[in-house]
Parts: sequence; structure tokens; C-alpha cells
Amino acid sequence: MVPTMPKVLVTTTETIPGFRILKVLGPVVGVAARTKSPYTEGLKSMSDGHGATPHQRRDVMVHSRFEAVNNMIEQAAMIGANAVLAMRFDHRGVTEVWNEICAYGTAVWVESEP
Repeated sequence: MVPTMPKVLVTTTETIPGFRILKVLGPVVGVAARTKSPYTEGLKSMSDGHGATPHQRRDVMVHSRFEAVNNMIEQAAMIGANAVLAMRFDHRGVTEVWNEICAYGTAVWVESEP
């Protein structure tokens, strides 16, 4: 059985055309942790042709961002939001080994304008 993602609209804009914000629920954050070592992520080389292809490297990076966004969506749904506005990404080194990929925005309840 595949888990169902909550139905939460995510946008990088501060408004959604055709919708009005009825309630601001607050900030939400989703995090994905990744090792800085490409070997742990299943890659042999980040720069030469011996190992993962550029597409595989890209896929690992994209997957990390989607994981952070999905975690943010789950948090937004848990507090009763049906949308997240002004979503952004950030990343930082947590230790010498780990990076944090963060998706964050403002959880809101929106309704279609009549």
C-alpha cells in the first residue's frame, strides 16, 4: 500500500491567485539529512566518469529536496493547513559529515474566492 500524501498546495509565491487566506497557521519546516560523503549516497565519483552518471547524481540531489518538501507538507497538514506559501530551500552543514536540506514556508488555510 502506497501512503497518500496530504492535499496541501505548495507555492513559492506569497499569494495564490483566485484564493484568499483565511488563517495563517505559522511557519512549517521539512528537513532531509544527507551525508557529505558521495560514497554513502551510493556514488563512486562526483567529478569523473567512474561511477554514477550526472543523471544519478542529479537524482540524489532532487530526491533530497523532494524529501524535505514532503516532510514540510506533512507538518503543514498536521496543523490543519491546506497550503504553504512562500516556500524556500536552505541547506547547511550540521557536522563535518552531515548536511541538512530544509524546505520551509508559511502554513495557511485558503479558500477559493467566489
